[in-house]
Amino acid sequence: MHTFLRIIAAVLLLFALGSWHRASAQITGGQQVFSFLKLSPSARITALGGMQIAVKDDDLAFAAANPAALNAAMDGRITFQHNFFLSDIQHGYVAYANDLKKIGFTVHGGIQYVGYGDIPLADEYGNRLGGNVQASETALTLGAARPLTDRLSLGLNVRMGFSTLDIYKSSALVADAGMLYADTARRFTAALVLRNAGTQLSTYNGNREDLPFDVQIGITKRFRYLPFRFGIIAHHLHQWEIRYDDPNFQDDGTLIFGGSPTAGVSNNGVDNFFRHLIFNGEFLLGRNESFQLRFSYNHLRKKELSVRNYRSLAGFSGGVGIKVSRFRIDFGYGAYHLAGGVVHFGLNTNLKEFF
Repeated sequence: MHTFLRIIAAVLLLFALGSWHRASAQITGGQQVFSFLKLSPSARITALGGMQIAVKDDDLAFAAANPAALNAAMDGRITFQHNFFLSDIQHGYVAYANDLKKIGFTVHGGIQYVGYGDIPLADEYGNRLGGNVQASETALTLGAARPLTDRLSLGLNVRMGFSTLDIYKSSALVADAGMLYADTARRFTAALVLRNAGTQLSTYNGNREDLPFDVQIGITKRFRYLPFRFGIIAHHLHQWEIRYDDPNFQDDGTLIFGGSPTAGVSNNGVDNFFRHLIFNGEFLLGRNESFQLRFSYNHLRKKELSVRNYRSLAGFSGGVGIKVSRFRIDFGYGAYHLAGGVVHFGLNTNLKEFF
């Protein structure tokens, strides 16, 4: 455990030093192509705030977030996930895993897709030209993981992405590298993931653009005498300043759950710190954890999508998971804005139990 924590500390220090010179606020959204790769792959992860990399069980969808989460318990498992995203955008993920005992690897393959619905074709002045713009994106994922010790695992996902936006097309090759440490005796798990590292293979208009690269660290702790697991996920660790510096907007300085406004640079620093964190929890109830209740808080989403002078649940998420016979059914809801949120459904089972 101590060795893994030293690795995490070294990575944190490395990226902190690399980002120290960035004093001005940065924009995290709208700056990359293939941003759909950042979307939550499952209803369970949606309920946990959109990111969860530090859980090791038989839920195959976790391998899309952290390839090191792949393990032998996922052998034969298949997952179907569909997300009714904002407006009429449809997003989903389908995957299957197999354990290769002879070579000590667990592998999986998955398809992530997003359709952006009906987009009216118009000119730069908003005049309708008739018909709709076709817009969709797809990613094909292959991944593998193997345990190095009883507690430490390494994994790698390789992903091909394809994007169509009207007459423009692009493709990209990206990879995720993950490390997961699971101490079952202490009921503690820690993980480190480098997500979406790669490059465009073909561009929309000849200009090569950035991909949504991210460095994440997560920890979870399950209590000994309470069926509850608490988790913290830290993201955007390669970029310290992620507050949007809008000169027309003066932040009231309020942090997570309200309170008295306090102005000042120090408060801005605290706010920026918490924007890197997602807090989540799961109640694991019943025999074989047949009923699960989940909730989370995403401070970055709260601050970026709240409407000034209006209270909302932006940044909060929740959901449930129910095991019925050989199937696990998951539901997740993520509150994004006063205008609405996302509704995510998932179905998981093990095909080898049927054949």
